[in-house]
Amino acid sequence: MTTSLQPVSALVPGANLEAYVHAVNSIPLLTAEQERELADRLYYQQDLDAARQMVLAHLRFVVHIARSYSGYGLAQSDLIQEGNVGLMKAVKRFNPEMGVRLVSFAVHWIRAEIHEFILRNWRIVKIATTKAQRKLFFNLRSQKKRLAWLNNEEVDAVAESLGVEPHEVREMESRLSGQDMAFDPAADADDDSVFQAPAHYLEDQRYDPARQLEEADWSDSAAANLHEALEGLDERSRDILYQRWLAEEKATLHDLAAKYKVSAERIRQLEKSALNKLKGSILA
Repeated sequence: MTTSLQPVSALVPGANLEAYVHAVNSIPLLTAEQERELADRLYYQQDLDAARQMVLAHLRFVVHIARSYSGYGLAQSDLIQEGNVGLMKAVKRFNPEMGVRLVSFAVHWIRAEIHEFILRNWRIVKIATTKAQRKLFFNLRSQKKRLAWLNNEEVDAVAESLGVEPHEVREMESRLSGQDMAFDPAADADDDSVFQAPAHYLEDQRYDPARQLEEADWSDSAAANLHEALEGLDERSRDILYQRWLAEEKATLHDLAAKYKVSAERIRQLEKSALNKLKGSILA
């Protein structure tokens, strides 16, 4: 079976989205027999022309699915393009022996690619990273009946219907209500807006010379105090602290009890006393 179809390169959603939609809608649908023949050719013979025909015949379905995601503020052509990627993945994995039509099998792949695109581009900051959060992200938007915040009863209802905890619903609702903010103020920002930009109050002080010098002095002072505090302990207490905290193979209380011929409880008391002395000397 062969059909006269436009080349794939001519069917890419771009600036003229209306022309693209008209073009894909003009491609004839496949009958069940035609689809099975093409699927057999692709699955058993790796016939790439069969794959091309199957993709082109189903582009109209991608447009239909992509339109249901128009409320995210993203370009419709981008959503369609991502959905087309999902369609091609579905065609590649389609097994004609499953006994289902390609459109039923491909819906999952088309939606999955569109979902990934939305989550990557809807906000600069990722708001849904786990599978449960992604499910909540898309379902919460559709279940909210009004712009106001959900009350407790509505939160419980959404949580129950989606199989998540109420606090997860609250957290996702908060993320959905937030807005991205540019780090630097806009070029035409007034004085008040400039001071509200994060660049004005979120300063990176890691490489501030004064801060680095202060941290270095503190580190040197702490090391000196620790060394002096250790010198102030008796030899047995120093050994207990070394064996319990600094040695590569740390000793147990019972090991040290056997070494010094005292009880494990006595070793614990000596260890606690030595640590308290160190703490007092360092903080003094």
